[in-house]
Amino acid sequence: MMNETTARQFALHWVQSWNSHDLEQIMSHYTEDVVIISPIAKLLLNVPNGEVRGRDALRAYFRRALEIYPELRFELKDVLWGISSVVLYYTNHKGTHVAEFMELDANGKVLRMLANYNA
Repeated sequence: MMNETTARQFALHWVQSWNSHDLEQIMSHYTEDVVIISPIAKLLLNVPNGEVRGRDALRAYFRRALEIYPELRFELKDVLWGISSVVLYYTNHKGTHVAEFMELDANGKVLRMLANYNA
């Protein structure tokens, strides 16, 4: 069950993983059958629905994002939590505001993620 402490720990580790550009550390947050929907995935992968399914596809997508955006960096602004979900609100290297809703499994791994951007 998610609470403030576990939500903040998850968020801090997630941001640290991305800021380190360590793909294995980033991938440690996701389940094998993860599904994400993101406007950036739509753009980078040229998929109309912005959907990435499964850990292998997600790894390829994240690898590509890290290559295209070598200056990628996130600054955590806020963390919201529910029973089995968390929302990370942050800014990226371009100053864009981002909110990611993440549904988590019993082990605290992301099953489903929906990304939202202000620009």
